[in-house]
Amino acid sequence: MEKHRGFPSRLSGTDLQFTIRRAAKEGATKLVSRERYRDRRALDRAADEAFMAALWQQFGEEPFVRGNLDAGRLSWFFGREVVPAEEPFDPESYEALLRIDVNRARASFPEVFEE
Repeated sequence: MEKHRGFPSRLSGTDLQFTIRRAAKEGATKLVSRERYRDRRALDRAADEAFMAALWQQFGEEPFVRGNLDAGRLSWFFGREVVPAEEPFDPESYEALLRIDVNRARASFPEVFEE
């Protein structure tokens, strides 16, 4: 499992994690598309924005390996702002390639992309 050096491990001051420390013996948790509802807590929305900012700063428009990115946090973006970058795509692989769908990410998190 590739570890993304320099990527924040969690939202500062919280227990909301962005990365995992080690690979699971049973294999990677499957990525699924989770619905983000408008009535989510402010803290969850802040975590979403911080995670997208970290993804954008670390990878930009380039494809990236899933590696040690937390499946739970990544699933809030999967299928919308973060999409597969390869076919066939294995949602249960630490080696799976992903990329940011810049247009959708800009629409969902305009503050992250302001210059």
